Amino acid sequence: MAASRSPEKRRPSLFWPLAALVVPLMGLLAKIRITGAEKLPRDGAFVLAPNHYSELDPLIVAVAVWRIGRAPRFMAKESLFKIPVVGWLLRKTGMIPVARSSSATAAKQTMKQSADLVEHGRGVIVYPEGTLTRDPDLWPMRGKSGAVRLALSDGIPLIPMAQWGTQAIMGRYQKGLSLWPLRKPITVVIGDPVDVSDLRGRAGEQAALNEATKRLMNAITALLEDIRDEKAPVERWNPASHGQKETGRLDS
Repeated sequence: MAASRSPEKRRPSLFWPLAALVVPLMGLLAKIRITGAEKLPRDGAFVLAPNHYSELDPLIVAVAVWRIGRAPRFMAKESLFKIPVVGWLLRKTGMIPVARSSSATAAKQTMKQSADLVEHGRGVIVYPEGTLTRDPDLWPMRGKSGAVRLALSDGIPLIPMAQWGTQAIMGRYQKGLSLWPLRKPITVVIGDPVDVSDLRGRAGEQAALNEATKRLMNAITALLEDIRDEKAPVERWNPASHGQKETGRLDS
């Protein structure tokens, strides 16, 4: 059962007209069943980390988060903020731009983004894989550090999410939607926050980032195993090991 609405959802914002358009449309395409809604904080900052295997995933996740009672804000490529109208809309809805490098400047930006989340009590959705999974069976692949960097910088709850069923509407790299039958079932599960308390304050250390990312990806995979009622491969898919480029990634 969904949690009560948060203060940020009760206040008028651009999310209201967007939701009025998107929620009914997605309601025709998908019957979204949410488990663990109470694990998403009703207020305050959070980093929500879902699996990613379809271009339609962001709309499914956004609708689920909105139904739970929070405003769905994503980490988005910095270049999108430079597009007229699109950039204005992203800024007005509080989306977070991310630099496409691991430089010292990018690290400082992450620190500022984390502080802003805490100050304004906002949540952000970050795909830790950075792009659509390359795993042949759509299991989560090797994770990147963007989500855990944000969480570790200011002790923000790091919350795993898994969803399954979106591929029946729009498969990986599919052009267009599979519309019939309508209201295809999609399961969304939110897990307990990943315990990274022993790594707090170590966002600048690669070993800490690697360990936190491993814990996060294990948690997401475990949720997806429960949904699919099967076990993921023991070794997580690494595109570099298979000569694949990780295009479209949002963090390093």
